[in-house]
Amino acid sequence: MQVGTGPGALEVSLKPISFRWRTPVLALDFRMLSQRQRALVWAALGLIAIWGLSFAGYKIAANLKMTAEKVRAYIASVDLSRLSAADRARTLKALADKLNRLSREERQQLRLGRFGEGWFEQMTESEKSAFLEATMPAGFKQMISAFEELPEDKRRKTIDDALKRLRDVSANAAGGAVGMPGGANRPPISPELEAQIRTIGLKTFYSQSSAQTKAELAPVLEELQRAMESGRMMRGR
Repeated sequence: MQVGTGPGALEVSLKPISFRWRTPVLALDFRMLSQRQRALVWAALGLIAIWGLSFAGYKIAANLKMTAEKVRAYIASVDLSRLSAADRARTLKALADKLNRLSREERQQLRLGRFGEGWFEQMTESEKSAFLEATMPAGFKQMISAFEELPEDKRRKTIDDALKRLRDVSANAAGGAVGMPGGANRPPISPELEAQIRTIGLKTFYSQSSAQTKAELAPVLEELQRAMESGRMMRGR
């Protein structure tokens, strides 16, 4: 190709320019690895897969585990007074299921904190009775009968020990903010209720009590149940 005219014209030769993109090699060519290197790569991939599955399992378990905070959030999210009878029954059953999935200590702390007092006040007597029946520990009625057969001094000491431990649980709830606000400053049960238990007897008093009183007594019954299961209540009989 000639550029310009006259004596100073230049002859320029143009050639086609070829562009070639080079893509970095990201894939691992196993054919270039020795048998030992392949084994190490597979082991590393296996560890990564196991770690990933373990982490996923941990997250799933954490989401499924019931906690006192989740129970309180559930109570705060529902206005029981606005529900129909059928919805109330389903909601109360769901709350009972959540409460039963808690650890014994978390359940005691919630009860000592008087959790869901607003709900309980709105329940009918039949709803209260059904809720208490669903959330009391299995075999608690047999526990009450066994308790009544103990000598008087043993019954007195067992109640003293149960109330002392519940006071400790309530103090722990105050530090960890597990129970409802204000609950940690209250005694496990009222002095009047404690006096009636000691005077009338646990079995007679429970059978004659209202659902409201049984709800207040629930932490004590659960603690007595724990003592029976551990064998402490039966020793020295």
